[in-house]
Amino acid sequence: MSDGDFVVIRAYSAGCFAGILVENEGNTVIIENCIRLWKWAGAASLSQLAVDGVSKPDECKFSVPTTNHKILGVLEIIQCSAKAKTSILAVKPWTA
Repeated sequence: MSDGDFVVIRAYSAGCFAGILVENEGNTVIIENCIRLWKWAGAASLSQLAVDGVSKPDECKFSVPTTNHKILGVLEIIQCSAKAKTSILAVKPWTA
């Protein structure tokens, strides 16, 4: 995995995210166009989400993207397939 890859991240207390990996140092990462994955449907796990994407995009709750999002306490970084990236980016942002 290298900078510029589209990844999903699982952090200790902050939850799960998807975006473009900018920097990875220890258990801290910086993500560009970062989407918080609050709820997903149509994937059994974060691993399946990174491989297959979602099959029920209307049931997902993903945040609006943020820039230069620094995430602390990262436990997992999983590179996404092209299929998963397309699927995740196609989910309409969930807003109040």
